[in-house]
Amino acid sequence: MLTSKFLCPTTIHFGSGVIQQLPALLSTLGTKTLFLVVDSALLSTPFYQSVKTILDNSLTNTVLFSEIEPDPSSSTVQNAFEQAQQHQADSVLTIGGGSAIDVAKAVAILMVHGGKIHDYEGSETFDQPGLPLIAIPTTAGTGSEVSGSCVITDTDTNRKMSIRHAQLNPARFALLDPDALVTLPATVAAHAGLDAFVHALESFTSLKATPITDALNLKAIALISHDLRAFVKDRSNQRAALNMLLGSAMAGMSFGQTGLGNVHCMARFVGAKYHVSHGLSNALCLIAVADFNRVAEPTKYAQIAQAMGVLSQQDDEQTMAQRAVQAIAALCRDVGIPSGLRHVGAKPQDIEAMAADCVKANYTQWNPRPTDHAAFVALFEAAY
Repeated sequence: MLTSKFLCPTTIHFGSGVIQQLPALLSTLGTKTLFLVVDSALLSTPFYQSVKTILDNSLTNTVLFSEIEPDPSSSTVQNAFEQAQQHQADSVLTIGGGSAIDVAKAVAILMVHGGKIHDYEGSETFDQPGLPLIAIPTTAGTGSEVSGSCVITDTDTNRKMSIRHAQLNPARFALLDPDALVTLPATVAAHAGLDAFVHALESFTSLKATPITDALNLKAIALISHDLRAFVKDRSNQRAALNMLLGSAMAGMSFGQTGLGNVHCMARFVGAKYHVSHGLSNALCLIAVADFNRVAEPTKYAQIAQAMGVLSQQDDEQTMAQRAVQAIAALCRDVGIPSGLRHVGAKPQDIEAMAADCVKANYTQWNPRPTDHAAFVALFEAAY
């Protein structure tokens, strides 16, 4: 039996009003100048104003950066880094979705190590922690606050770079406050929630899964599948919002250590080709891949069905596994996911090239069922 390990260096505080702990955390870090990375859309929200009031009362010198685009670019990171450097920031606080958190992670690395973010592409390319980082996620999807990776787009080549370090890249503290999700649009809530679900599903069925990641991912699948509908319907539902944040974080702790699979592999090229959000790209590929992988992992898919609450005592294992796929399809349908790639502008003539890209990307090293070019073609056609 191969040895393995599990690591989560982030201290997680969760619950409504947990942002009130910010002054104590900043004091713990000895913060004198705080670099605040915020999604610009949040600046006018009551939640951000609450955070701002807390920071103002803490007498911490704060430098605001909010010029963040979706799929943040290396030029954005460089701009943020130069501003943080100019003000000699010694801690970073980020409020937002995956894009804001990824920019904050990149700035934290550069403030200690210097250079350009391109220098740190790949796994464990730096050996000292970045500036202390506090993350307050305002979407329940990426789990970036606890994951060991950040993704930045190379401005010159339009290529996404992944900077990965399981120990040194996660936030020092994560504050999971359901009040942060109240203004999230329903469509974004649905897409982000399914992104988190896919993280949990693919991590659970990964060839590198462990008993620890299995436990986290099964609980994440249960929380997300039970509460995503209620959350999309009403983002002010605090129970549903908190469970979505917790499910997202649990999956985020796991997938960086297990790898993902065919859903994320296909979604990577769907998103790039058709300019579709990451969460929606995953949701559109999810059902076809789930049915494909079910054959390789019927026992785990039966456990997924149990976590999703769709088992019948009379079912055999294969029927249980099929029920899991049916429940996944129903979840996608109920939160408004289109029924195929054709609805986001995908073209049949692009399938061969995207399948070839998927083979090169080599996510099959984690996916539970080997997948060659012909199989990827069939999966894209099934998702179409």
